[in-house]
Amino acid sequence: MTITLITGANKGIGFATARRLRDLGHTVYIGARDAERGEKAAAELGARFVQLDVTDDASVSAALARIGAEEGRLDVLVNNAGVLANEALDGPAALRAFDVNAVGFVRVTEAALPLLRQSANPTVVTVSSSMGSFWAVTNPERPEYQMPLALYAASKAAATMLTVQYAKAHPGIKFNALEPGTTATDMTAAFGIGRPVEQSADVVVRLATLAEDGPSGTLQDENGVLAW
Repeated sequence: MTITLITGANKGIGFATARRLRDLGHTVYIGARDAERGEKAAAELGARFVQLDVTDDASVSAALARIGAEEGRLDVLVNNAGVLANEALDGPAALRAFDVNAVGFVRVTEAALPLLRQSANPTVVTVSSSMGSFWAVTNPERPEYQMPLALYAASKAAATMLTVQYAKAHPGIKFNALEPGTTATDMTAAFGIGRPVEQSADVVVRLATLAEDGPSGTLQDENGVLAW
């Protein structure tokens, strides 16, 4: 049985990914800040809920401690929680964007490392974005070129870089970041764009189910490795 934790999984891509991995036989822990929403999502999927706020060290530590006590290991970590951060640019907005999209990755990953080391095939997936790709945002032929989302782009670039650096530091664990595709979620509702979450979840599932000899230290989309 594969033990999987997905942060921010009570809705959107995280929820769709949890459903797919449950269907594949994973024991899935739904990580969510809001207990009521998280418990409802877990009950719908037959998953397990764990209260987890990626901006709160105590919450993160407690969540991983519970998984450790119940399972003794963690096979797959999907760092999915994120914010669009498209409000006015100022210091507090920047701190919030980086706290969720980048620092939150560090909090959860550091807390999860001891459990990941107990797995025979440990895998970490970062739901990042091509908005954090320097190649994409400077390429006039790419849609990212026309999207001025400074804090989102910068914090996702940080998340991708952290993923690559973790891959270098922990060669026994696969770390990969991904661009899931423009998806119809709460984050994109204001733009009225995006494809079904199930389609983007396929990209997450592919990287969450890599074989032991799978790649590490990459940024990928549904077509493979993405320049950044």
